[in-house]
Amino acid sequence: MKYIKVGATALNQTPLDWLSNKNNILAAIDTARIDNTSILCLPELCISGYGCEDAFLAPGTLTQSLNILHDIAKYSTNIIVAVGLPLLYQNRVYNTVCLLVDGKIAGFVAKRFLPNDGIHYESRWFHNWAIGVDADIEINGHMYPIGDIHFNCGGVRIGFEICEEAWVANRPGIKLAEQGVDIILNPSASHFAFDKHRVRERFVLEGSRSFSVSYIYTNLLGNEAGRVIYDGDAMIASNNKILASSSRFSFDNYQSISACIDVDLTRMAQARTSVWSNKIDNCINIAFEYPVISPCQKIITAPPELSKEEEFSHAVSLGLFDYLRKSRAQGFVVSLSGGADSSAIVCLVYLMVKFAVAELGIKGFREKLNHINLPTITITDLLTCVYQATENSSETTQNAANTLATSLGADYLNLNINNIYIEYVELISEALNKKLSWETDDLALQNIQARVRSPSVWLIANIRNALLLATSNRSEVALGYATMDGDTSGGLSPLAGIDKDFLRHWLRWLEKSIPALKLVNQQSPTAELRPAAMTQTDEADLMPYAVLNRIEQAAIRDRQTPSEIFCLLKEEYEEQQLITWIERFFTLWSRNQWKRERFAPSFHLDEQNLDPKTWCRFPILSGGYKKELEEMKDRFMK
Repeated sequence: MKYIKVGATALNQTPLDWLSNKNNILAAIDTARIDNTSILCLPELCISGYGCEDAFLAPGTLTQSLNILHDIAKYSTNIIVAVGLPLLYQNRVYNTVCLLVDGKIAGFVAKRFLPNDGIHYESRWFHNWAIGVDADIEINGHMYPIGDIHFNCGGVRIGFEICEEAWVANRPGIKLAEQGVDIILNPSASHFAFDKHRVRERFVLEGSRSFSVSYIYTNLLGNEAGRVIYDGDAMIASNNKILASSSRFSFDNYQSISACIDVDLTRMAQARTSVWSNKIDNCINIAFEYPVISPCQKIITAPPELSKEEEFSHAVSLGLFDYLRKSRAQGFVVSLSGGADSSAIVCLVYLMVKFAVAELGIKGFREKLNHINLPTITITDLLTCVYQATENSSETTQNAANTLATSLGADYLNLNINNIYIEYVELISEALNKKLSWETDDLALQNIQARVRSPSVWLIANIRNALLLATSNRSEVALGYATMDGDTSGGLSPLAGIDKDFLRHWLRWLEKSIPALKLVNQQSPTAELRPAAMTQTDEADLMPYAVLNRIEQAAIRDRQTPSEIFCLLKEEYEEQQLITWIERFFTLWSRNQWKRERFAPSFHLDEQNLDPKTWCRFPILSGGYKKELEEMKDRFMK
């Protein structure tokens, strides 16, 4: 039997941060070498960072990537390492993986299938490599193989599926199995989405089973470039069994796993399949001597499965932590209204500190935030909550905000801005020679209250060199139920990728751990911008959030027409009311695209984001679905 120890490392990289990225890679190689690992798989484009965007087309990015590659190659003696980088070949840029073998460049595998859905836009920067084509590339006077190739390293055949390539029907593993490959490495940059870990696990297991190989998968870790969170998923499988699996959402610089594989065992499994072929195409032969080892497989205790609520807590907490340290902000400021959205954000900052300290310890936590020059770094230092009351604010929300901030240990500031609001109203009334009233100027009077909160909270954030967090959620984003330069103010919008229906559910779930949320959860969501006698609630202004979520999914994610959505939901709701809700959704959606264009960056948390810059593009000016809505009413209104 031929045993080989293999490993996978998830890396927390930053686009164009050459020194930090290199140091993480070298540290991962060190860890693998200490662990006696012979073959190490690192993530896709880990040298440059995956999220370089149009900087991939800058010559300097490509030059720096090659320079760092040569530095890493010198450090990779007595080990095989797969490392990702962008590479220029014949005036085209390719997404490649370089295999380093015992301190030397063995060759480059170029990605054949590029993702272009959702947040992915790889064909803007990279070209697809043609299937079955191999060539040579000259780098600094040396020739190296490049293309659709695999490697024979000391008698062990190693092939690649690069991220997206494992998700397509014609995945490269099919051809690699026909060519007798022993190990498939999958360096990925697969963004986090709810329950996506189970999908990855299935294709890793299926790859190991159907191709009769050992399959090594790794991913990026953390908030790499601002919007996208990576969970650090890494797995090693052989013979349809997971041999090792990483814990996800680590706050560390990297997360490593390893396992021993039996190459002879997978070869015998291949010998029993009908796809076996003695023909070896596009194979690069390289000498490498593996250490003789005994079986080192252990009974692997898989990391616990996480619920959707837990995934949300860990993903956003990690996203906030990396955004804080990579932006070098001194902390966060939140305009805490006492309602669900702002309360959720302050709880997520609290969980960020809790999770990070639990993993890294106080010392490690401080080292990761070493740009904050304070003798101690506590939740009080990192989080400032600001309640800003007008005459329409209630004791209920003020008590909820105060109780929550105090229970979490945040710094709490209570400002009364009513005089500023009144002065604005009087100033404009005088200028227009018209007394503003709720009967004639409802929306304007609501918006000015939201907007006068913005300058003061921005001032506090500037004084403290902190990052102001906007508080709008995705349901509000969809309908524009937010005040531009009011509650949308901020440099980051952590909740703009999650719907209000789930958010309210999550807060009720979190109340078991944070009892102060009871005062938040017992309220009906309200902007609290009209006089109390007018009894304002969000759902009365819009529609029930559960309905809004269903219509948004059908209209935006599934691209259904108003009539199709009516047919989908008519058995669950009163028909005339449903028509009103559907018309309201499409009208407000179309009218408020300009607001979505201006929202602060948000985190991607599922596969139905509304971010127009990276996911859901829609024209600012459009016909507003007038014809489609008329057709629905003509067909279904009684």
